[in-house]
Amino acid sequence: MTKTMPQELEVWYLIPALRRELAKIFIQQYGLKQKKAAECLGITEAAISQYLKSKRGSEIKFSEKAMKEIKRAAKGVVEGKEDIMKEIYSLCVQLRKSKAMCNLHRLQDKRVPKNCDVCLKD
Repeated sequence: MTKTMPQELEVWYLIPALRRELAKIFIQQYGLKQKKAAECLGITEAAISQYLKSKRGSEIKFSEKAMKEIKRAAKGVVEGKEDIMKEIYSLCVQLRKSKAMCNLHRLQDKRVPKNCDVCLKD
């Protein structure tokens, strides 16, 4: 049986959760329409709708510290100062080393040892 790689968790869980939060911020804090939020994120309006209804990307709940960074990224994108791809990548790099990702990894793959430090290495 193959082990779940941390990168797979980023694709399956972290990126959708980031998109969920960014979509919410774009719409609720900046008043963007779903169509514009979809354009900003490079996804469909249907995906935005699913994120807003927590049908997609709801497996991860972010800490206050992480939400502060997500809000900073959203502001930069809305103001046209930052590129969404760079911001999502940067957020993934930051969050890769969080306990939330470690805990999610252990939930998804019981073979991950408690002392695993794969993601914490540079």
